[in-house]
Amino acid sequence: MAGDVKSDNQPYDDINITPMLDLAYVLLVTFIIMTTASVQGVKVKSPVTQAANNLAKPQTRAVTITADGSMYLDAYPVTIDQLSTSLAQYKAVNPNLPVVLKADEAAQYDKVVQVLEVAKKLDITEIGLVTKRAQ
Repeated sequence: MAGDVKSDNQPYDDINITPMLDLAYVLLVTFIIMTTASVQGVKVKSPVTQAANNLAKPQTRAVTITADGSMYLDAYPVTIDQLSTSLAQYKAVNPNLPVVLKADEAAQYDKVVQVLEVAKKLDITEIGLVTKRAQ
């Protein structure tokens, strides 16, 4: 009978892998959750159309002032008078017109104030100033 009982020094014939599988499943679930949580949006393939001008466009307008004082509305160069006229037209279409002001840090302060005065004169209350986050 003593021959039937395994001694403590005898190696095992099989390895219990259940705890290792539990760990693998936990890591897999964690990886799936972390991967899907980092996705910012849903990717779709947009349809192609010939009537692109008739579709709705984004309502936010961007005013950019470069370091040399040049002013742009969206991507088009403008003067302060052209800016006022264009924003007035956009404001007539959309009373809650949002405007984003993006000025170079070396831009003249006077140019920024002029744009802000135009926005105030046109009663544009939704205006954002673009800055960089400090590292």
